[in-house]
Amino acid sequence: MKKLLLITMLALAVGAMSQTTPQTTADPTAQPGQAAQPGQPAQQQQQQQRKEIKDPAEYNAYVAAIREQNPQAQVQALESFVQQYPNSVVREEALEQLMAAYEKTGNAAKTAESASRLLQVNPNNIRALALLAYTRRAAAEAGQNPQQNIAEARQFGERGLQALQTAVKPEGMADADWQKFKQQVAMIFNGAIGFAALQTKDYATAQRYLQATVQADPNNIRNVYPLALAYLEVEPMNPIGLWYVARAVHLSQNNPQILKYGQFKYTKYHGSQEGWDQLLVQARATPLLPAGFTVAPAPSPAEQARILAESKDPKKMDFGEWQLILTEAEPSVAQRVWNGIKDMTVPFAAKVISANRTTLLLAATYDAIQKNVADVQVTMAAPLTANLVPKAGSEIQVQAKPEDYDNKPFLMKMTEGQLIVKAAPKPTPRKGTNRRRG
Repeated sequence: MKKLLLITMLALAVGAMSQTTPQTTADPTAQPGQAAQPGQPAQQQQQQQRKEIKDPAEYNAYVAAIREQNPQAQVQALESFVQQYPNSVVREEALEQLMAAYEKTGNAAKTAESASRLLQVNPNNIRALALLAYTRRAAAEAGQNPQQNIAEARQFGERGLQALQTAVKPEGMADADWQKFKQQVAMIFNGAIGFAALQTKDYATAQRYLQATVQADPNNIRNVYPLALAYLEVEPMNPIGLWYVARAVHLSQNNPQILKYGQFKYTKYHGSQEGWDQLLVQARATPLLPAGFTVAPAPSPAEQARILAESKDPKKMDFGEWQLILTEAEPSVAQRVWNGIKDMTVPFAAKVISANRTTLLLAATYDAIQKNVADVQVTMAAPLTANLVPKAGSEIQVQAKPEDYDNKPFLMKMTEGQLIVKAAPKPTPRKGTNRRRG
Protein backbone atom coordinates (compact mmCIF):
# COMPACT_ATOMS: atom_id res chain seq x y z
CA MET A 1 0.00 0.00 0.00
CA LYS A 2 2.79 2.43 0.84
CA LYS A 3 4.40 1.92 -2.57
CA LEU A 4 1.20 2.34 -4.57
CA LEU A 5 1.43 6.12 -4.89
CA LEU A 6 5.13 5.98 -5.75
CA ILE A 7 4.63 3.32 -8.43
CA THR A 8 1.73 5.29 -9.93
CA MET A 9 3.82 8.45 -9.93
CA LEU A 10 6.69 6.73 -11.73
CA ALA A 11 4.28 5.18 -14.22
CA LEU A 12 2.90 8.60 -15.10
CA ALA A 13 6.41 10.00 -15.19
CA VAL A 14 7.55 7.67 -17.94
CA GLY A 15 4.23 7.08 -19.67
CA ALA A 16 4.48 10.05 -21.97
CA MET A 17 8.11 9.38 -22.83
CA SER A 18 7.35 5.81 -23.91
CA GLN A 19 4.66 7.14 -26.27
CA THR A 20 6.85 9.69 -28.01
CA THR A 21 10.42 9.58 -29.25
CA PRO A 22 12.88 12.42 -29.82
CA GLN A 23 13.29 13.91 -33.27
CA THR A 24 16.14 12.91 -35.56
CA THR A 25 16.02 16.15 -37.55
CA ALA A 26 15.17 19.71 -36.53
CA ASP A 27 15.88 23.34 -37.30
CA PRO A 28 19.68 23.61 -36.85
CA THR A 29 19.31 27.06 -35.29
CA ALA A 30 17.13 25.73 -32.45
CA GLN A 31 18.92 24.61 -29.30
CA PRO A 32 17.76 21.54 -27.31
CA GLY A 33 15.42 22.57 -24.53
CA GLN A 34 15.55 26.22 -25.56
CA ALA A 35 12.91 28.32 -23.82
CA ALA A 36 10.20 29.80 -26.05
CA GLN A 37 10.32 33.53 -26.58
CA PRO A 38 7.30 35.75 -25.86
CA GLY A 39 5.15 36.36 -28.93
CA GLN A 40 6.26 33.23 -30.79
CA PRO A 41 3.55 30.98 -32.29
CA ALA A 42 2.63 28.02 -30.08
CA GLN A 43 3.68 25.49 -32.75
CA GLN A 44 7.11 27.11 -33.07
CA GLN A 45 7.52 27.14 -29.26
CA GLN A 46 6.71 23.43 -29.10
CA GLN A 47 9.17 22.64 -31.88
CA GLN A 48 11.94 24.49 -30.09
CA GLN A 49 11.28 22.54 -26.88
CA ARG A 50 11.59 19.17 -28.61
CA LYS A 51 14.90 17.42 -28.18
CA GLU A 52 16.84 16.18 -31.19
CA ILE A 53 19.15 13.18 -31.42
CA LYS A 54 21.28 13.65 -34.54
CA ASP A 55 23.28 10.40 -34.33
CA PRO A 56 21.16 7.53 -35.78
CA ALA A 57 22.99 4.94 -33.65
CA GLU A 58 22.31 6.94 -30.49
CA TYR A 59 18.69 7.40 -31.53
CA ASN A 60 18.19 3.69 -32.17
CA ALA A 61 19.83 2.73 -28.87
CA TYR A 62 17.60 5.09 -26.92
CA VAL A 63 14.38 4.03 -28.64
CA ALA A 64 15.22 0.36 -28.18
CA ALA A 65 15.96 0.91 -24.48
CA ILE A 66 12.76 2.81 -23.63
CA ARG A 67 10.63 0.33 -25.57
CA GLU A 68 12.13 -2.72 -23.86
CA GLN A 69 9.38 -4.49 -21.89
CA ASN A 70 11.52 -6.67 -19.62
CA PRO A 71 12.64 -4.54 -16.61
CA GLN A 72 16.00 -6.30 -16.15
CA ALA A 73 16.81 -6.03 -19.84
CA GLN A 74 15.68 -2.41 -19.83
CA VAL A 75 18.00 -1.63 -16.92
CA GLN A 76 20.95 -3.07 -18.83
CA ALA A 77 20.02 -1.23 -22.04
CA LEU A 78 19.60 2.12 -20.29
CA GLU A 79 22.79 1.75 -18.24
CA SER A 80 24.63 1.00 -21.46
CA PHE A 81 23.05 4.03 -23.15
CA VAL A 82 23.95 6.57 -20.44
CA GLN A 83 27.52 5.22 -20.31
CA GLN A 84 27.97 5.22 -24.07
CA TYR A 85 26.35 8.64 -24.58
CA PRO A 86 27.17 10.68 -21.43
CA ASN A 87 26.40 13.97 -23.20
CA SER A 88 23.19 12.88 -24.86
CA VAL A 89 20.46 15.49 -25.14
CA VAL A 90 18.06 12.89 -23.64
CA ARG A 91 20.32 11.89 -20.74
CA GLU A 92 17.79 13.20 -18.21
CA GLU A 93 14.94 11.26 -19.83
CA ALA A 94 17.08 8.11 -19.95
CA LEU A 95 17.87 8.39 -16.24
CA GLU A 96 14.17 8.87 -15.48
CA GLN A 97 13.44 5.68 -17.39
CA LEU A 98 16.30 3.94 -15.59
CA MET A 99 14.96 5.00 -12.19
CA ALA A 100 11.53 3.59 -13.07
CA ALA A 101 13.05 0.37 -14.43
CA TYR A 102 15.02 -0.22 -11.23
CA GLU A 103 11.81 0.37 -9.26
CA LYS A 104 10.12 -2.36 -11.31
CA THR A 105 12.91 -4.80 -10.46
CA GLY A 106 12.49 -4.09 -6.74
CA ASN A 107 16.06 -2.81 -6.35
CA ALA A 108 15.48 0.04 -3.88
CA ALA A 109 19.16 0.96 -3.55
CA LYS A 110 19.66 1.29 -7.30
CA THR A 111 16.37 3.18 -7.66
CA ALA A 112 17.55 5.78 -5.13
CA GLU A 113 21.01 5.88 -6.72
CA SER A 114 19.42 6.59 -10.11
CA ALA A 115 17.41 9.41 -8.56
CA SER A 116 20.60 10.95 -7.16
CA ARG A 117 22.29 10.67 -10.58
CA LEU A 118 19.25 12.33 -12.11
CA LEU A 119 19.50 15.29 -9.73
CA GLN A 120 23.11 15.79 -10.81
CA VAL A 121 21.80 16.36 -14.33
CA ASN A 122 18.80 18.44 -13.25
CA PRO A 123 18.60 19.49 -9.55
CA ASN A 124 14.89 20.32 -10.06
CA ASN A 125 13.79 16.99 -11.52
CA ILE A 126 10.43 16.44 -9.86
CA ARG A 127 10.37 12.66 -10.25
CA ALA A 128 13.73 12.21 -8.57
CA LEU A 129 12.87 14.63 -5.78
CA ALA A 130 9.57 12.83 -5.18
CA LEU A 131 11.20 9.42 -5.06
CA LEU A 132 13.88 10.54 -2.62
CA ALA A 133 11.40 12.41 -0.39
CA TYR A 134 9.26 9.27 -0.30
CA THR A 135 12.06 6.78 0.36
CA ARG A 136 13.81 8.93 2.98
CA ARG A 137 10.52 9.24 4.87
CA ALA A 138 9.91 5.50 4.61
CA ALA A 139 13.41 4.78 5.94
CA ALA A 140 12.85 7.11 8.89
CA GLU A 141 9.50 5.45 9.62
CA ALA A 142 11.30 2.11 9.67
CA GLY A 143 13.82 3.44 12.20
CA GLN A 144 16.74 3.49 9.75
CA ASN A 145 19.14 6.33 10.58
CA PRO A 146 16.09 8.42 11.55
CA GLN A 147 17.75 11.75 12.26
CA GLN A 148 19.44 11.99 8.85
CA ASN A 149 16.50 10.55 6.90
CA ILE A 150 14.01 12.88 8.60
CA ALA A 151 16.13 15.90 7.68
CA GLU A 152 16.60 14.72 4.09
CA ALA A 153 12.90 13.87 3.66
CA ARG A 154 12.03 17.45 4.58
CA GLN A 155 14.78 18.86 2.36
CA PHE A 156 13.67 16.89 -0.70
CA GLY A 157 10.04 17.75 0.03
CA GLU A 158 10.76 21.47 0.17
CA ARG A 159 12.86 21.35 -3.00
CA GLY A 160 10.12 19.39 -4.73
CA LEU A 161 7.37 21.88 -3.92
CA GLN A 162 9.55 24.71 -5.14
CA ALA A 163 10.38 22.88 -8.40
CA LEU A 164 6.72 22.05 -8.93
CA GLN A 165 5.85 25.75 -9.16
CA THR A 166 7.79 26.17 -12.42
CA ALA A 167 7.46 22.65 -13.84
CA VAL A 168 6.54 22.32 -17.52
CA LYS A 169 4.32 19.53 -18.82
CA PRO A 170 6.39 16.96 -20.74
CA GLU A 171 5.77 16.66 -24.44
CA GLY A 172 3.26 13.93 -25.17
CA MET A 173 1.67 13.84 -21.71
CA ALA A 174 -2.08 14.50 -21.63
CA ASP A 175 -3.26 17.49 -19.59
CA ALA A 176 -5.31 15.25 -17.29
CA ASP A 177 -2.30 13.00 -16.62
CA TRP A 178 -0.11 16.04 -15.95
CA GLN A 179 -2.57 17.39 -13.39
CA LYS A 180 -2.85 13.97 -11.75
CA PHE A 181 0.92 13.64 -11.64
CA LYS A 182 1.35 17.06 -10.02
CA GLN A 183 -1.29 16.26 -7.40
CA GLN A 184 0.37 12.99 -6.51
CA VAL A 185 3.89 14.35 -6.18
CA ALA A 186 2.55 17.31 -4.19
CA MET A 187 1.07 14.80 -1.73
CA ILE A 188 4.46 13.10 -1.43
CA PHE A 189 6.25 16.42 -0.87
CA ASN A 190 3.70 17.77 1.63
CA GLY A 191 3.63 14.45 3.47
CA ALA A 192 7.41 14.30 3.76
CA ILE A 193 7.65 17.86 5.10
CA GLY A 194 4.76 17.36 7.52
CA PHE A 195 6.12 14.04 8.79
CA ALA A 196 9.58 15.49 9.32
CA ALA A 197 8.18 18.52 11.14
CA LEU A 198 6.17 16.24 13.44
CA GLN A 199 9.29 14.31 14.41
CA THR A 200 10.99 17.56 15.47
CA LYS A 201 7.84 18.69 17.31
CA ASP A 202 7.31 21.58 14.91
CA TYR A 203 3.58 21.04 15.25
CA ALA A 204 2.41 24.15 13.39
CA THR A 205 4.38 23.19 10.28
CA ALA A 206 3.30 19.56 10.58
CA GLN A 207 -0.34 20.60 10.74
CA ARG A 208 -0.07 22.83 7.67
CA TYR A 209 1.63 20.35 5.34
CA LEU A 210 -0.10 17.19 6.55
CA GLN A 211 -3.45 18.98 6.30
CA ALA A 212 -2.72 19.69 2.64
CA THR A 213 -1.99 16.07 1.79
CA VAL A 214 -4.93 14.71 3.83
CA GLN A 215 -7.24 17.17 2.11
CA ALA A 216 -6.10 15.72 -1.21
CA ASP A 217 -6.37 12.10 0.00
CA PRO A 218 -8.39 11.63 3.22
CA ASN A 219 -8.04 7.84 3.08
CA ASN A 220 -4.27 7.54 3.52
CA ILE A 221 -3.57 6.34 7.08
CA ARG A 222 0.10 7.20 6.56
CA ASN A 223 -0.78 10.90 6.68
CA VAL A 224 -4.08 10.92 8.61
CA TYR A 225 -2.62 9.49 11.82
CA PRO A 226 0.43 11.82 11.88
CA LEU A 227 -1.97 14.74 11.34
CA ALA A 228 -3.94 13.58 14.38
CA LEU A 229 -0.70 13.52 16.40
CA ALA A 230 0.21 17.01 15.20
CA TYR A 231 -3.04 18.36 16.67
CA LEU A 232 -3.18 16.19 19.80
CA GLU A 233 0.42 16.47 21.03
CA VAL A 234 0.56 20.26 20.87
CA GLU A 235 -0.15 22.22 24.06
CA PRO A 236 -2.96 23.00 24.47
CA MET A 237 -4.44 20.05 22.62
CA ASN A 238 -6.44 20.97 19.49
CA PRO A 239 -9.72 18.95 19.41
CA ILE A 240 -9.58 18.78 15.60
CA GLY A 241 -7.06 16.01 16.20
CA LEU A 242 -9.80 13.92 17.83
CA TRP A 243 -11.60 13.78 14.48
CA TYR A 244 -8.46 12.67 12.66
CA VAL A 245 -7.53 10.05 15.25
CA ALA A 246 -11.07 8.64 15.02
CA ARG A 247 -10.63 8.57 11.25
CA ALA A 248 -7.27 6.82 11.72
CA VAL A 249 -8.94 4.14 13.86
CA HIS A 250 -11.20 3.34 10.91
CA LEU A 251 -8.45 3.45 8.27
CA SER A 252 -6.20 1.21 10.40
CA GLN A 253 -9.04 -1.30 10.83
CA ASN A 254 -9.27 -0.64 14.56
CA ASN A 255 -5.56 -0.90 15.29
CA PRO A 256 -5.46 -1.43 19.10
CA GLN A 257 -2.66 1.07 19.68
CA ILE A 258 -4.36 3.84 17.69
CA LEU A 259 -7.73 3.06 19.26
CA LYS A 260 -6.30 3.19 22.78
CA TYR A 261 -4.43 6.42 22.06
CA GLY A 262 -7.51 8.08 20.59
CA GLN A 263 -9.71 7.00 23.47
CA PHE A 264 -7.15 8.25 25.97
CA LYS A 265 -6.83 11.67 24.29
CA TYR A 266 -10.60 11.99 23.90
CA THR A 267 -11.17 11.21 27.58
CA LYS A 268 -8.40 13.56 28.62
CA TYR A 269 -9.88 16.42 26.61
CA HIS A 270 -13.59 15.73 27.13
CA GLY A 271 -13.42 14.41 30.68
CA SER A 272 -15.17 11.12 29.92
CA GLN A 273 -15.68 8.59 27.12
CA GLU A 274 -19.19 9.86 26.48
CA GLY A 275 -19.54 10.52 22.74
CA TRP A 276 -16.40 8.62 21.72
CA ASP A 277 -18.25 5.71 20.12
CA GLN A 278 -20.48 8.12 18.21
CA LEU A 279 -17.39 9.97 16.94
CA LEU A 280 -15.94 6.69 15.65
CA VAL A 281 -19.15 5.98 13.72
CA GLN A 282 -19.23 9.48 12.25
CA ALA A 283 -15.56 9.43 11.22
CA ARG A 284 -16.00 6.05 9.56
CA ALA A 285 -18.69 7.41 7.25
CA THR A 286 -17.28 10.89 6.57
CA PRO A 287 -13.81 11.18 5.00
CA LEU A 288 -13.33 14.94 5.48
CA LEU A 289 -13.50 17.00 8.64
CA PRO A 290 -17.07 18.31 9.05
CA ALA A 291 -17.51 22.07 9.12
CA GLY A 292 -17.75 23.38 12.66
CA PHE A 293 -16.51 20.15 14.24
CA THR A 294 -15.85 20.47 17.96
CA VAL A 295 -15.75 18.45 21.16
CA ALA A 296 -16.81 19.96 24.45
CA PRO A 297 -13.78 20.41 26.73
CA ALA A 298 -13.63 18.63 30.05
CA PRO A 299 -14.15 20.29 33.38
CA SER A 300 -11.01 21.45 35.17
CA PRO A 301 -8.74 18.66 36.50
CA ALA A 302 -9.88 19.44 40.05
CA GLU A 303 -13.54 19.16 39.00
CA GLN A 304 -12.86 15.91 37.13
CA ALA A 305 -11.14 14.50 40.19
CA ARG A 306 -14.06 15.48 42.44
CA ILE A 307 -16.65 13.95 40.10
CA LEU A 308 -14.64 10.74 39.81
CA ALA A 309 -14.14 10.45 43.56
CA GLU A 310 -17.87 10.88 44.16
CA SER A 311 -18.95 8.42 41.47
CA LYS A 312 -16.59 5.47 41.85
CA ASP A 313 -15.33 3.22 44.64
CA PRO A 314 -11.58 3.89 45.07
CA LYS A 315 -10.94 0.14 45.22
CA LYS A 316 -12.32 -0.20 41.67
CA MET A 317 -10.26 2.62 40.15
CA ASP A 318 -7.16 2.13 38.02
CA PHE A 319 -3.79 3.83 38.41
CA GLY A 320 -4.69 6.65 36.03
CA GLU A 321 -7.78 7.50 38.07
CA TRP A 322 -5.87 7.35 41.34
CA GLN A 323 -3.23 9.64 39.86
CA LEU A 324 -5.82 12.19 38.75
CA ILE A 325 -7.41 12.37 42.19
CA LEU A 326 -4.20 12.29 44.22
CA THR A 327 -2.58 15.05 42.14
CA GLU A 328 -5.53 17.30 41.26
CA ALA A 329 -8.32 16.90 43.85
CA GLU A 330 -8.80 19.04 46.93
CA PRO A 331 -6.75 17.70 49.88
CA SER A 332 -9.79 16.31 51.71
CA VAL A 333 -10.98 14.40 48.61
CA ALA A 334 -7.48 13.08 47.87
CA GLN A 335 -7.03 11.94 51.46
CA ARG A 336 -10.34 10.08 51.46
CA VAL A 337 -9.42 8.15 48.32
CA TRP A 338 -5.93 7.45 49.62
CA ASN A 339 -7.33 6.05 52.85
CA GLY A 340 -9.50 3.73 50.77
CA ILE A 341 -6.57 2.14 48.92
CA LYS A 342 -3.64 2.37 51.31
CA ASP A 343 -2.33 -1.05 52.35
CA MET A 344 -4.70 -2.78 49.89
CA THR A 345 -3.07 -5.53 47.84
CA VAL A 346 -3.30 -4.40 44.22
CA PRO A 347 -2.58 -6.71 41.26
CA PHE A 348 -1.71 -4.83 38.07
CA ALA A 349 0.16 -4.95 34.76
CA ALA A 350 2.99 -2.52 34.06
CA LYS A 351 5.98 -1.77 31.85
CA VAL A 352 9.40 -2.12 33.47
CA ILE A 353 11.48 1.07 33.37
CA SER A 354 14.30 -0.33 35.51
CA ALA A 355 14.66 -3.15 38.02
CA ASN A 356 17.00 -4.82 40.46
CA ARG A 357 16.52 -7.64 42.96
CA THR A 358 14.73 -5.45 45.54
CA THR A 359 13.11 -2.55 43.67
CA LEU A 360 11.06 -2.17 40.50
CA LEU A 361 10.42 1.16 38.77
CA LEU A 362 7.30 0.70 36.63
CA ALA A 363 5.02 2.59 34.26
CA ALA A 364 1.42 1.69 35.04
CA THR A 365 -0.60 4.46 33.36
CA TYR A 366 -0.95 5.03 29.61
CA ASP A 367 0.86 8.39 29.75
CA ALA A 368 3.79 6.94 31.67
CA ILE A 369 4.07 3.96 29.31
CA GLN A 370 4.13 6.25 26.25
CA LYS A 371 6.72 8.55 27.81
CA ASN A 372 8.72 5.61 29.24
CA VAL A 373 8.84 7.10 32.74
CA ALA A 374 8.09 5.47 36.08
CA ASP A 375 4.97 6.36 38.05
CA VAL A 376 5.11 3.36 40.41
CA GLN A 377 7.94 2.19 42.67
CA VAL A 378 7.60 -1.32 44.09
CA THR A 379 9.73 -2.64 46.92
CA MET A 380 9.69 -6.42 46.76
CA ALA A 381 8.61 -8.54 49.72
CA ALA A 382 11.81 -10.55 49.31
CA PRO A 383 14.80 -10.12 47.00
CA LEU A 384 14.34 -11.67 43.59
CA THR A 385 16.72 -14.25 42.26
CA ALA A 386 18.92 -12.91 39.47
CA ASN A 387 17.06 -14.83 36.77
CA LEU A 388 13.70 -13.38 37.87
CA VAL A 389 14.71 -9.72 37.72
CA PRO A 390 12.60 -8.36 34.81
CA LYS A 391 14.29 -6.60 31.92
CA ALA A 392 13.69 -2.93 31.14
CA GLY A 393 10.97 -2.55 28.54
CA SER A 394 9.25 -5.82 29.38
CA GLU A 395 5.64 -6.07 30.53
CA ILE A 396 4.97 -7.84 33.81
CA GLN A 397 2.17 -8.71 36.22
CA VAL A 398 2.83 -7.75 39.82
CA GLN A 399 0.99 -7.19 43.07
CA ALA A 400 1.90 -4.81 45.91
CA LYS A 401 0.43 -2.54 48.59
CA PRO A 402 0.30 1.29 48.29
CA GLU A 403 2.31 2.83 51.13
CA ASP A 404 3.00 6.45 50.12
CA TYR A 405 3.14 8.72 47.07
CA ASP A 406 4.82 11.81 45.69
CA ASN A 407 2.43 14.38 44.23
CA LYS A 408 4.17 16.07 41.26
CA PRO A 409 5.74 14.34 39.49
CA PHE A 410 3.46 11.54 40.59
CA LEU A 411 5.09 8.39 41.95
CA MET A 412 3.15 5.83 43.94
CA LYS A 413 5.37 3.93 46.36
CA MET A 414 4.30 0.36 47.05
CA THR A 415 5.66 -2.40 49.29
CA GLU A 416 5.41 -6.16 49.71
CA GLY A 417 5.72 -6.62 45.97
CA GLN A 418 5.45 -10.01 44.34
CA LEU A 419 5.68 -11.06 40.72
CA ILE A 420 2.60 -12.80 39.37
CA VAL A 421 3.90 -15.69 37.31
CA LYS A 422 1.50 -17.68 35.20
CA ALA A 423 1.68 -21.41 35.69
CA ALA A 424 3.19 -23.29 32.78
CA PRO A 425 0.67 -25.42 30.85
CA LYS A 426 0.74 -29.11 31.60
CA PRO A 427 2.35 -31.19 28.84
CA THR A 428 0.00 -33.23 26.70
CA PRO A 429 0.77 -36.97 26.99
CA ARG A 430 2.00 -38.51 23.77
CA LYS A 431 -0.14 -41.10 22.12
CA GLY A 432 1.00 -44.64 22.74
CA THR A 433 3.08 -43.90 25.84
CA ASN A 434 0.74 -45.91 28.10
CA ARG A 435 0.55 -49.09 26.07
CA ARG A 436 0.23 -52.28 28.01
CA ARG A 437 3.12 -54.63 27.94
CA GLY A 438 2.41 -58.16 26.89
